Amino acid sequence: MNETVIFILRSVIDIYASLLLIRLLLQLVQANFYNPICQTLFKVCAPLVEPLNKILPTIGTFNMAALVAAILVKWSFYLLMMAFGAVAMSDILVYLAVAGFELLRTLIEIYFWGIFILVISSWVGTTKHPTVALVSQVVDPYMRPFRNLIPPIGMIDISPMAAIFTLMIIRAKVLPMLGGLIIPFLS
Repeated sequence: MNETVIFILRSVIDIYASLLLIRLLLQLVQANFYNPICQTLFKVCAPLVEPLNKILPTIGTFNMAALVAAILVKWSFYLLMMAFGAVAMSDILVYLAVAGFELLRTLIEIYFWGIFILVISSWVGTTKHPTVALVSQVVDPYMRPFRNLIPPIGMIDISPMAAIFTLMIIRAKVLPMLGGLIIPFLS
C-alpha cells in the first residue's frame, strides 16, 4: 500500500479518535453543551457514540460509549492494515492494547496543548473567548491540584509550568515503560 495513502488514512483516523476523546472529556467535565464547538463535536461523534450508548452505560458523567468508540476507531487502522497484509492477524488483539496506549498519548497531548492555549490566552487577554472558556473547562480538573499546591507568586501563576512538566515527564518516562509492556506481545 502506498505510504501517502497510509499517512492520510492514519491522520483521518487519529483526528476522529481525538474528537471522540475530546467529546468524552467535555461530557466528563460537564462543559457548556450550548457552546457551538460542543454542539458540533457531539454531532460529529454521534454516528459512533449513539449506537454504543444503547449498549454501554454512562457512569456518572463518564461516557463509556465515547471511550470504546475512540479505542475502536484507533484500532480500525490496524484492522485495515491487517486487511492489506501489513499487520499479522495473530497480533490483532495486541493492537487493541496499542490503540488504547495511543489514546493515552493523545490524552496527554490534549492536556498539554490545552494548558498551552490557556497560558497564551492569558497573556493576550482573550480568556473570555468561548473557545478558550471551553478549553479551560476541560483542562481545569487536571490543573486544580497544581493550583492548590503551588500558590501564585505575586501576579505570576507557575502552576501551568508544573502541570506541563508533569505531562512531559509522563510522556518521556511513563509512556515508554507502558509501551515496553505491549511491544513484547507483537511478533
